[in-house]
Amino acid sequence: MSEWKAKRFWKEVNVDAGEGGYSVLLDTRPVRTPAKAPLTLPTRAMAEAVAAEWEAQEAEIDPMSMPATRAANAAIDKVAIQFDEVADMLSAYGDSDLLCYRAEAPDELVARQASAWDPLLDWAQETYGARLETRTGIMHAPQSPEALARLDAELRKMSPFQLAAFHDLVALSGSLVLALAATRDHLPIDELWARSRVDELWQEEQWGRDEEAFEAAEVKRAAFLNAKQFYDLTGPGDTL
Repeated sequence: MSEWKAKRFWKEVNVDAGEGGYSVLLDTRPVRTPAKAPLTLPTRAMAEAVAAEWEAQEAEIDPMSMPATRAANAAIDKVAIQFDEVADMLSAYGDSDLLCYRAEAPDELVARQASAWDPLLDWAQETYGARLETRTGIMHAPQSPEALARLDAELRKMSPFQLAAFHDLVALSGSLVLALAATRDHLPIDELWARSRVDELWQEEQWGRDEEAFEAAEVKRAAFLNAKQFYDLTGPGDTL
């Protein structure tokens, strides 16, 4: 038996400015989240991006083709109601940040990691006063509590919509520092993604491309870029 799929029932999609933000209307009906909360968006740009996703739906609704809608749903239904828990989880990445764990050999990989990652650690120190130290091997070694606290403070400044996007930037890259660099436009987003993949690209060069792994990586790359785009939609554009 085929799985039931929601059908398109609307003819027009519009953005409506109301109290507290922007809504997306399907004909005259405002979109709601899966938890039935009003989908109230903080900027017109975000509302227009969500509206474009709904407009693009054809006979059947495909949620996987709607990254902005899904991120907004997560911000309202999940992040807003457990903000501190989400921030705590993401902040913990700083203590085991991808950029800090280095190979002992071969020399070329060691050099590539240093070239890609050292400038980002230097940037975090210059920008936030937070110096994370590098380690070799896979054994965990705690970072400075003071450095972690300074990075954590940046998360607490975010809105639920920003933190929802930031969650994906951190989880997909494995790096709190790299995700913060994305939010500050420190480097182009494609460059930051490539820097998060130094080890995988090295392995691919040595052993050849695994097509299944490559396809999975491309899915993650698209999600990483979508997360950055959603973060940018949170402001500072037309807000109420």
